[in-house]
Amino acid sequence: MTELASYYVPGLYVEDHAIDVPLDWRGLEPALLAMGIGLRAGAFPDAIPGAPESLKLFYRVLCAPERVHDDLPLLVFLQGGPGGEGPRPTSPTSDGWIAEAIKHFRVVLPDQRGTGRSSRVSGRTIAALGERTAAAGADPARAQADFLKRLLAPSIVRDLEYLRLVGFEGRPWVTLGQSYGGFLTLSYLSSYPTGIVASFVAGGIPHIPASAAEVYAHTFPRMAEKTRLYYARYPEDVARAAAVADRLAAEPVMLPDGSPLTVERLQLLGSDFGMKPSFERMHWLLDHAFENADGTVPDDPASAELSEGFLMSVLDRTTTRANPLYWTLQELIYADGTCAPIRWAASREKDAQPAFDPSARPLLFTGEACFPWMFAQMPELMPFAPAMELLMEDTEFDHVYDPVRLAENEVPLHAAVYHDDLYVDSGLQLDTLSRVGASHAWVTNEFEHDGLHGERVFAHLFEEALNRGDLERALRTA
Repeated sequence: MTELASYYVPGLYVEDHAIDVPLDWRGLEPALLAMGIGLRAGAFPDAIPGAPESLKLFYRVLCAPERVHDDLPLLVFLQGGPGGEGPRPTSPTSDGWIAEAIKHFRVVLPDQRGTGRSSRVSGRTIAALGERTAAAGADPARAQADFLKRLLAPSIVRDLEYLRLVGFEGRPWVTLGQSYGGFLTLSYLSSYPTGIVASFVAGGIPHIPASAAEVYAHTFPRMAEKTRLYYARYPEDVARAAAVADRLAAEPVMLPDGSPLTVERLQLLGSDFGMKPSFERMHWLLDHAFENADGTVPDDPASAELSEGFLMSVLDRTTTRANPLYWTLQELIYADGTCAPIRWAASREKDAQPAFDPSARPLLFTGEACFPWMFAQMPELMPFAPAMELLMEDTEFDHVYDPVRLAENEVPLHAAVYHDDLYVDSGLQLDTLSRVGASHAWVTNEFEHDGLHGERVFAHLFEEALNRGDLERALRTA
């Protein structure tokens, strides 16, 4: 491993590191590659024209300043997303779980492949890949699609296992998964359970077998209920949201980056409704939606001007320039092995729900769901459009989960299941956990999906595991 830098931020000692990992893990095993054996088993996968053979995997290591020289057990954080980089803490309390974790562990914060400083993938890089592929006489969209497949859970967990072996002398570690990090946790337990001594998950147990269509069949009714609760708290916003939608339906409005603000994009603001205090954020956003700025609904919304501040706020809340893989991979995380085509599962579900039509009133907001129009209208996503059309029809992906191995799992798994979770259905989470060995669910309605970022969720999970004796081996690895 290469140490790039070491430094302090308030309350934390930090080291930056990077290693190289294969782009394509098919036929390779982390344990063999860690010993220098890079021969592939089975059929050699076709190379992706224009793509690199390896990627850079960046990770940070944190600990309390007073424990820099202590031999601490390891905890690796599996970030949510997909497409999210690891936390950039400004203090132990800036991401609440860290303050508790550094009392017991040395904390490893990887940037998953394609994110942050780990060979980050953006619209520019995917377009450049297409240009190199075309120059080589191959199909750019197919190469881009095959490259994006290499950014999903099976590759991520192999990166993590290889990192454990070469970066930390093969010491087993504890995993903590937030949201999509829970998907990665079950994939890791399916493939390399001996590398893990205990696992924690917050708001992120996937349903197995995976099905994007099933997920969104549960998501849209919850989104309708979240919108109802929002309007019940702020009744005046029913008319405000409708007025903004009427204005957008009457004539195109451009956001500061030149992309159109449509009613569908306005509905995307509901993606925040699974966090706290999202209702208040939406209320204050609509408070200054119109240029007249007195908070009243215009008599003729179709001719009223939307304020520049409102348009900038909408752009900030709906753009994914910082993490374009979030929407790009959103539905692909449900593809497991040979499967039916995804075919824009969220879009199909929305079309089947008349209450979510952009012309319906009261206006309903959508949740964590991607749609085809994003890749035609949002500049940061437009370069991904040709690949997305292929990926939505593909039927062959890497295997993500092993239900048999999960049923026989012996690694203690403690999961916080948020009863009212907007993004990951609690009933589906509990159904999966009923078929995972050594798993324990803490069901609570006290928190929203982002509960881990406060100070109480991880502390509760840690104490539960400690009191059950599930951390005895983990804490003896020091």
